[in-house]
Amino acid sequence: MIVPETILTAARQDLAAVKGISQLEEIETKYLGRNGKVNSLFKNMKKLAEEASKDVKEIGKELNRLKQELERLITEKKELLLADGGTGPDIDLTLPGIRPRIGKLHPHTLVRRQMNDIFKGMGFSVYEGPHIETDEYVFERANLPKNHPARSLQDTIIIENPDILLRSHTSSVQSRAMENLELPIRLVVPGFAFRYETPNQTNHFIFLQYEGIAVAEDLTMADLHGALETFCKMFFGRDTKVRIRCKYYPQVEPGCGLDIQCKFCGGKGCAVCKRRGWVEIAGAGMVHANMLRMNGIDPSRYSGFAWGMGFDRIVMQKLNIDDIRKLYNGALI
Repeated sequence: MIVPETILTAARQDLAAVKGISQLEEIETKYLGRNGKVNSLFKNMKKLAEEASKDVKEIGKELNRLKQELERLITEKKELLLADGGTGPDIDLTLPGIRPRIGKLHPHTLVRRQMNDIFKGMGFSVYEGPHIETDEYVFERANLPKNHPARSLQDTIIIENPDILLRSHTSSVQSRAMENLELPIRLVVPGFAFRYETPNQTNHFIFLQYEGIAVAEDLTMADLHGALETFCKMFFGRDTKVRIRCKYYPQVEPGCGLDIQCKFCGGKGCAVCKRRGWVEIAGAGMVHANMLRMNGIDPSRYSGFAWGMGFDRIVMQKLNIDDIRKLYNGALI
């Protein structure tokens, strides 16, 4: 059959002149594309069979052989071009490359790394725990027995009633650490917590906490005060105003709240600090004796202090972000 042989000869001549990948793609489209020469022959097989006095099936076999041979020649040429670096006169190697778009670290990551470095400098290690927890670790071992009124304040998201849930605070990791690690311990626990809340400017149903705990002999509130104040001065700046006030938490006794003067209004009152002039960044205190006992630690010999920081609020104060929802919404860079 003359037609396929003619096309094959022409294709070989065209391929011999190809110097670059883009030219090769043009040749491939010319012969094997939807509107290429080979496809055109397939559409006119009946006419070709009549002209060559052959059966249509025989013409189809010849065209398939033609197509396979062209595919082989094009693949062979492509391999030769790639072996030479795929370069030719149609590529200017002196042109600048296309700079890839590189993402940036999330504010959570930036601040968490800085906080970890500060506490590591004070001898704390970084520890993690599971997001899906049991009632025992989230409540029972945190000195929150069944029917304790503080349970209803946390709007817990239950997965499997009544024992499997998304942790509503990272205090569950304190119990796991006291249970599994040798004393003394000194840990920080950055991690997500979950509560059924309506998102607003300062609260979200997914949020980060930054827990900390130290258990050893002869620890006092003075040690807690010193650790937290040192952190605030190193993290927010030496001129940061800090206050500690009495507050109740079931996990600690005595308990306190750690506030810093609002960075947005300088203590005058704004929407971020809820017109108070101060922003609470941590609940803290001495680890309750019940928690120590439940985790196999003798409270007559050991004492400990702990805190739980509202990590998102720290990020907002540090980076001047006025709405917590901005930390969880997607954004194009």
